Amino acid sequence: MKAFAASIEDVFREAAARWTLAAYFALSTLFILIFAFAVNLDIVNGALAGAKLFGREIDLPSSRVDLDRLVLGFESGFSAFLYLVGTFLAVFATAHLVPRMQEKGTVDLYLSRPVGRVPLLLSRYAAGLLLAAANLVYLIGAIWAIIIWKTKVVHPRFLLGGGVILFAIAALLAFAFLVGVVTSSTGVSIMSTYGVFFFAALLAQHDRIAAAVSRQWQASLVHALYWIFPKTAELGQAVVSFVASGSAPERLSQSVTAMTFASTGGFALTCLFLSSVLFRRKDF
Repeated sequence: MKAFAASIEDVFREAAARWTLAAYFALSTLFILIFAFAVNLDIVNGALAGAKLFGREIDLPSSRVDLDRLVLGFESGFSAFLYLVGTFLAVFATAHLVPRMQEKGTVDLYLSRPVGRVPLLLSRYAAGLLLAAANLVYLIGAIWAIIIWKTKVVHPRFLLGGGVILFAIAALLAFAFLVGVVTSSTGVSIMSTYGVFFFAALLAQHDRIAAAVSRQWQASLVHALYWIFPKTAELGQAVVSFVASGSAPERLSQSVTAMTFASTGGFALTCLFLSSVLFRRKDF
């Protein structure tokens, strides 16, 4: 257990030494500052009387707008942006963990320690998730605090979206680890993971795609790929829906929503299992 914790600590030290940690949080800080200075609201007696975005006046539908509903709509819409930013920054900041560990000399040092290969790999994965979680808490927490400061409106479920975002990151990071074990390339890991993100989002239209193909086996393949890959589009919808209403998307049944999370979790576990098997058998 001490060796496992020490490996996690090594990841944070490595991230700090290579400026990865600083760059990660600096980009998040940039988004926070842009948000803080871009939005200016004129609140009168608990209602919105005027608003400016990047210094430009926003035309309001009436002289007074219900602030609570406006803030809720804004938070749910902005949560989709946070989903993209959070996942992309997390993948970019953590996809190097396996390739860098497998560099000549570095891997020899790690394998000389009294810790098995699988625990070593899983400790790097846990450290990556902790790093992503810390950044999400900072990013979402700061923006939530700014919203409360500017509007005096508190919606705790805005924080629920962070849990769904972290779940999506966990699935994508597991795939990045699998690619990293196979290729030992940070660039390939990042590009492949982003490719899976967009390809899986495209598969959200699997019914339409299957209806457009000419052969039955092609339609079956499309449906199979949909359930194999993580549900990145559906998870994005879930983030927005949880923030807006505190529940799953209304257009999806509870069974489909459960399968979305279950299949995505299964994808992550399968990638971690294959990564562990390949890393255990790999010759250094």
